[in-house]
Amino acid sequence: MSDTDRPRLSVRSPADLLAAVPYLLGFHPAESVVAVALHGRRIVFVARADLTDPAADPTERARHLAGVIRRQGADSATVVGYGAAARVTPSVDAVRTALAGAGLAVLDALRVTDGRWWSYLCTEADCCPPEGRTYDPATSQVTASAIFAGQVALPDRAALVAQVAPVDGPERVALRAAAGRARRRLTDLIEQAPTGDLLGGRTLRAAGVAAVREAHRRQRRGERLDDDEVAWLSLLLAHLPVRDHAWERTDGRDRDIALWTDVLRRAEPELTAAPAALLAFAAWRAGQGALAAVALEQALARHPDYSLAVLLDDLLRRGVPPSELDGWPSVGLPGVVRRRKRSRRGLR
Repeated sequence: MSDTDRPRLSVRSPADLLAAVPYLLGFHPAESVVAVALHGRRIVFVARADLTDPAADPTERARHLAGVIRRQGADSATVVGYGAAARVTPSVDAVRTALAGAGLAVLDALRVTDGRWWSYLCTEADCCPPEGRTYDPATSQVTASAIFAGQVALPDRAALVAQVAPVDGPERVALRAAAGRARRRLTDLIEQAPTGDLLGGRTLRAAGVAAVREAHRRQRRGERLDDDEVAWLSLLLAHLPVRDHAWERTDGRDRDIALWTDVLRRAEPELTAAPAALLAFAAWRAGQGALAAVALEQALARHPDYSLAVLLDDLLRRGVPPSELDGWPSVGLPGVVRRRKRSRRGLR
């Protein structure tokens, strides 16, 4: 099994599906509408959106969700709403309508509230009683299989956000001091660049290539970068040729996700755009869309015009499947850039 493969979970009932959803998303959803897309009998994609405000029209969001599902090559889907009936029902109904309008069969539509589930489509009291059915994911064979395969379902989306949050306290103080040393090192490097090296561009790229290579080597050995290495690498990644070099060597491997998560959390705030975008790319390639989304949120919150983050955010919103980049980096992002021919200008 490669790093980007995901173990298959056997789903035979609504209760099984509800047990699987947190592992498919990476966290337990709440106040959400989730669409589980299938091609034949195989789950190919899971999309989640927050429930709309009760006074808002959920139609536009539902159409977007249906469009994303359709682009995955799915032919059917099950819709699950999490929360109180008054909030869930309008969103589930809107998604059902949008999916049908996109030519997708709706296999079931469920509501989950306080440990019980109801089906909007089943009217048989024997299997779908009016009071709903209880379910306990902790006792499900699906949950056991997912845990055995090493899959993780965090308590909620906030826990996923916390995984990429900046470190603070004494560790941040030490990193700030390392950042000062890195800036002085960079000044010295540029001042010592050969006369013919305009603005030290070649010197910077050479230093960046060496830093990226060393970071990957350390990650393969299971070693963590020290503060000075993180500060130096994150500073050099602000130079676009260095960032592009790192991007070309980033895919959906576990070690890529681990490396860029660590650098993102420890980089100085003004230098988080590059590691956040690299983490988002690695997570997207691995099929971890939720992690990619929270990494991009962090990048765009501080750097709203960082074009690599904007580009990746667009890919996620349009539901472009990671398989479009099989063969990376010899193929380019869909319809955007070809990577075989090196450009003098990278994405900012």
